[in-house]
Amino acid sequence: MNSLTPRQVVEALDRYIVGQTDAKRAVAVSIRNRWRRQQLPEAIRKEVIPKNIILIGSTGVGKTEIARRVAQLIDAPFVKVEASKYTEVGYHGRDVESMVRDLVEVSLNLVRCRELELVSRKAEEAAEERLLDQLVPPTESVEDDDRQRRERTREAFRHKLRTGELDDRTVEMHIADRQGPGFDLFSPSGLEQFSMDLPGLFKKLGKDPGKPRRLTIPEARTAIRQEEAEKLLDDDKVNAEAVRLAEESGIIFIDEIDKVISTATSRREAGVSREGVQRDLLPIVEGSAVTTRYGVVRTDHILFIAAGAFQGAQPSDLLPELQGRFPVRVTLNAIGRDDFLRILTEPENALPRQYSALLGTDGVAVEFTPEGLGRIADIAYELNRSHENIGARRLYTIFERLLELPLFHAPDDLKEIGNKLKIDGPAVDVALKELVESRDERSFIL
Repeated sequence: MNSLTPRQVVEALDRYIVGQTDAKRAVAVSIRNRWRRQQLPEAIRKEVIPKNIILIGSTGVGKTEIARRVAQLIDAPFVKVEASKYTEVGYHGRDVESMVRDLVEVSLNLVRCRELELVSRKAEEAAEERLLDQLVPPTESVEDDDRQRRERTREAFRHKLRTGELDDRTVEMHIADRQGPGFDLFSPSGLEQFSMDLPGLFKKLGKDPGKPRRLTIPEARTAIRQEEAEKLLDDDKVNAEAVRLAEESGIIFIDEIDKVISTATSRREAGVSREGVQRDLLPIVEGSAVTTRYGVVRTDHILFIAAGAFQGAQPSDLLPELQGRFPVRVTLNAIGRDDFLRILTEPENALPRQYSALLGTDGVAVEFTPEGLGRIADIAYELNRSHENIGARRLYTIFERLLELPLFHAPDDLKEIGNKLKIDGPAVDVALKELVESRDERSFIL
């Protein structure tokens, strides 16, 4: 994050997402502002709050992908939640604070991976010594000749261990049970998980060495390396860093924010108040303290990105206080025919490249001609226009149908499909004819 300017962030996103420049710029500026804030004096730094964003657009136009890709780009903890899954306090269901706890869990995994990487060399050395102790047990003799002979044997085994000569051998090792899923007393299911995990908790307090297991040398080496790496970690330091990372760099993507807007119909329906969910969201987005099992997390500087189609509703229908916490609003463009063609050709992860690589593993070479890609774009646009508009997700269904036979027959029956496939215009029309013409089938295409 320190080295990326807003322009560089947009350029990086362009490698995977077509168009939607306004949305990319808004997210890029918010990310850069985080770095700018951290360069400020302490007094003013506390006053600078993130400018949260609302992305407005129908499904499949890239709202989630933009947020997810930028989080990967800066290696920041990221969670996606659906506003419609939460319920007002006092009702059965998930409370809105759980999204912050989910973010801390993701942050903890990121920090642990980083710390494990730092201690990986020491863990590898410790694992090797433990394996050698198992293969060449210590001698009780006090004679110098015996000790020297054992040391030479140990070094010989070390060489064989490193060259893989002992990979077929098995050893019996005590491998401690790895920590199972944790529990959170502050979540609705926390007490239940606590009672279920009591045996594991007492086992950990008793430092149970685990049951002896017979493993191959590579399996034992991996298990011991993980165990030694865990020993080298400072859990308190990791937990504190995870909380700090979540507070300073965390991104929470709230999808379907329009689903918690009260309409005349919803007010007449029995059930949980949608405005109640908005009221519960308000303090989280404004900045509050959420208690987690890793410590108290302040949400003041977490970046919130909300998204919704807003069909039949507007952002202005949200509670005024909640609107004020999302000052940046960007409308994403619908995907047209030319956009579909760009999606098929420009991104590094374009579907034609993915499917060519998949079939290439079975010895089938696939060539997509410009004419074939143009017909795919035409069909995707027409299906979205004449039926439910699901944006770029329409391409997944089209490609699965288009390459259904090659994906099934390869590699067992290459005579049926050949080891070279040319996907041109006529081939697309033949493969997708039923899909385009059948109204009944189109009705359940996702």
